[in-house]
Amino acid sequence: MLKGIKNVKLLTPQGYLNGNIEIEDGKIKRISSSQAIEGICFNEDVIVVPGFIDEHIHGANGSDVMDSSIDSLRNMSTTLVKEGTTSFLATTMTQKETVVTDALQNVNEYMKLKDSSGAEVLGVHLEGPFINEKACGAQPKEYIVNPSIAQFKKYQEASGNHIKIVTIAPEAEGGYDLIRFCKENNIIASIGHTKANYLETVQAIEEGACSVTHCFNAMTGIHHREIGVVGGSFLHQKLNAEVIVDGIHVHPKAVELLYNNKGKENITLITDSMRAKGLEDGEYELGGQKVFVENNEARLIDKTLAGSVLKMIDAVKNSIKFLGISLEDAVLMASTNPAKKLNIYDKKGSIEVGKDADLVILDKDLDILMTIVKGKIVYQKGV
Repeated sequence: MLKGIKNVKLLTPQGYLNGNIEIEDGKIKRISSSQAIEGICFNEDVIVVPGFIDEHIHGANGSDVMDSSIDSLRNMSTTLVKEGTTSFLATTMTQKETVVTDALQNVNEYMKLKDSSGAEVLGVHLEGPFINEKACGAQPKEYIVNPSIAQFKKYQEASGNHIKIVTIAPEAEGGYDLIRFCKENNIIASIGHTKANYLETVQAIEEGACSVTHCFNAMTGIHHREIGVVGGSFLHQKLNAEVIVDGIHVHPKAVELLYNNKGKENITLITDSMRAKGLEDGEYELGGQKVFVENNEARLIDKTLAGSVLKMIDAVKNSIKFLGISLEDAVLMASTNPAKKLNIYDKKGSIEVGKDADLVILDKDLDILMTIVKGKIVYQKGV
């Protein structure tokens, strides 16, 4: 277990500090300028930032959450640390009930193992089946069902009560009831894969919805006589907006429009990546459907976008490039905002004493030199 990091530039909530981090029992024990500590000393210009939290990711490196395999989750976990992700929500997708249940039970079993080989699984993002078939994206239409509290309870039980976010089309029959139930039970209800209009979006917010699933994608956009879910997300700061900043799912100027309307505190960077991430172009699978990956685009045979192959560090770099913002602001959207959203900011999301030592060490080009999860080095460039 790592005892400390010396001679580094630290990104803290108070700004940049030059100094050292002492680590004990996987947590940040002290931040100081004293050199009298044990640990790795860096003799080059490096920046230490809090680990990224990906709240919406399906797969990577040939594995997918829907594989219902311990090995697949472990493969994802050890792969994601190479892009700076230190924790994530294992994200399911629309499938037949037994398949979703198997995936949820598998996540629960994996979490019981407390595997420390890579990024930590924080729980589940249940994306589907409670969505609108007219905004299904790459979700199989034949398994979409109306939102149901009874069905959700079954899924939550299968997950070991680890579902943290559920994507819901509020306009579907039972949508508002499920949103209200989620609010009452401290589960994030996220508006997504939806044809809701603006008034339906407002009602969803009033019932307790506090998130938008991959903003702009698979939802009603802005028209000057009906501003839809996208317009609603711009106007209502109670909604935290996920966004895929790969330059493919959302035009860079649309990302800028979102940023200028919602501000850095109300946006969360996600990858929504599928199993082809990190692999070569070719044919893959998502929810039993063929996916074709070419030039960083993953699409079904009908050209529908089918998740991404985006890495979190690239989402951070793209945000800096597209928006002209600082690293500090990009990290806020990749680390701090998801931690606050998931109600784990007391443990993760910033470099502060008492929090988990989930850290990413970057060089001057913002390439990853090292990733640390709970005080353990889980990735080191060139090793």
